[in-house]
Amino acid sequence: MSFDAIVVGAGLAGIVAASEIVDAGKKVLLFDQEPEASLGGQAWWSFGGLFLVDSPEQRKMGIKDSRELAWQDWLGSAGFDRDEDEDYWAKKWAEAYVDFAAGEKRQWLHDMGVRFFPVVGWAERGGYLAEGHGNSVPRFHIVWGTGPGLVKPFEARVRKAIANGLVDYRPRHRVNELLTEKGVVIGVSGDILVPSNAARGEASSREVIGEFEFHAKVIIVTSGGIGGNHELIRKNWPSRLGKAPKNMISGVPEHVDGRMLTISKKAGGRIVNRDRMWHYTEGIKNWNPVWPMHGIRILPGPSSLWFDATGRRFPTPNFPGFDTLGTLEAISKSGYDYSWFILTQKIIEKEFALSGSEQNPDLTEKSIRKVLSRVLPGPTAPVKAFMDHGEDFVIAGNLEELVAEMNKLTGDNLLSFEEIERQIVARDREIDNKFTKDLQITAMRGARHYLGDKLIRVAPPHKILDPKAGPLIAVRLNIVTRKTLGGLQTDLSGRVIGADGNPVPGLYAAGEVSGFGGGGVHGYRSLEGTFLGGCLFSGRQAGRAIVKELM
Repeated sequence: MSFDAIVVGAGLAGIVAASEIVDAGKKVLLFDQEPEASLGGQAWWSFGGLFLVDSPEQRKMGIKDSRELAWQDWLGSAGFDRDEDEDYWAKKWAEAYVDFAAGEKRQWLHDMGVRFFPVVGWAERGGYLAEGHGNSVPRFHIVWGTGPGLVKPFEARVRKAIANGLVDYRPRHRVNELLTEKGVVIGVSGDILVPSNAARGEASSREVIGEFEFHAKVIIVTSGGIGGNHELIRKNWPSRLGKAPKNMISGVPEHVDGRMLTISKKAGGRIVNRDRMWHYTEGIKNWNPVWPMHGIRILPGPSSLWFDATGRRFPTPNFPGFDTLGTLEAISKSGYDYSWFILTQKIIEKEFALSGSEQNPDLTEKSIRKVLSRVLPGPTAPVKAFMDHGEDFVIAGNLEELVAEMNKLTGDNLLSFEEIERQIVARDREIDNKFTKDLQITAMRGARHYLGDKLIRVAPPHKILDPKAGPLIAVRLNIVTRKTLGGLQTDLSGRVIGADGNPVPGLYAAGEVSGFGGGGVHGYRSLEGTFLGGCLFSGRQAGRAIVKELM
């Protein structure tokens, strides 16, 4: 059987690109090294957050957004500073993506049946000046059905194409080489792995039972980033973020290993912005892990007090949910690879959410009844499970007991009860007035002017040591690996750029392996909701460009 295109990687970007290609009647060979259970890749595990601009959901919540404001925020966060080289195409992709998010993105998804939770979340709030990092307004739109709900329409398109003979889907096929002839990429070769019944995300066997080689007119690499490869993360860790952590937990399965980056480079592709990456600082070890070192990210509201490993409160604007990369730098430069939240029961029951489809069964299952239960007293069931079983949680009736248990948990004995008490008492004194010099309290009060935060996201300001708000809770926070912001440089059609600055004939890329477009559409920082969106947009762009090339 002859194929018009080969897609390497059956994650979200891959199945979006395949969908676009087969819609034009072209034949696609779709490879993935994992079992069929993993179709949809990391997107299936996601919270399903998408960056949209001036949406109906925003307008209903009283949010005034615009394409101009979103572009201002993007530039302030990205900090592009390699304009004539590594950021040349990335910046063009960024502007095209903001146009997409402010334009047809929502309608395109809506036409495929995707719907959104009505309350828009406010991620990456920044905390700097107007032209600095962060979202000026809430833009985090949660897909009704979370990650699986977003994957579903594209999986359905691919499966329909399989039934119609337009897609040949081959899981357990690991590409080892992109075949070239006179500088043109003409095919792929690799290993056939032993069939596996491993569930989604679980480690699968690497036993080889055969080999393959296929040719096609176009090859598109959509294989993801390096988030499961801690050795490669440390190798590329930038000095500006301090020393690379000795201990990290994984926010992605271990098969997210970055191997296709090296393979694509060998075939002529150029990798740019290797030093840009996105790892979360509020990671907790999953008490019920699916993959090795499985980490879950807390999606925090702004009220928890954040301390480094020695018990010093982080300075402005390193508040929960404000600047992921800034706090990552602060933690790395503290000399330790973990930090602490100290909070109250009153805070955890309103402000703690956990990232991931499996940690949000109400939204994933589209259960209105379960969603409404979030307003009831007490934390959500997944959060309560971590409080009961998670090794990173400490709960106590008073601060002295809490600090003693925190020291016991780490065994480092770095924390002084007197020092932590002094800082919390000082903070609590600032609650007595509606005005304050403590900018975290100002931020908390400001957040509650947004209806979505007031209803379900931000607890009423109160004293941490108020017994009525207790018990006290401490959470040890680990660095959890997640996204690769750099990657294969691509033009606006998704064609991979070579070392000479020209497209490599026959080779395309999309998704995380391409830095979500252009080799780094985010620059240095993400505004959140832009990883899934980057897979959608880059997969669509490349798929449609491939169709034009094949015509």
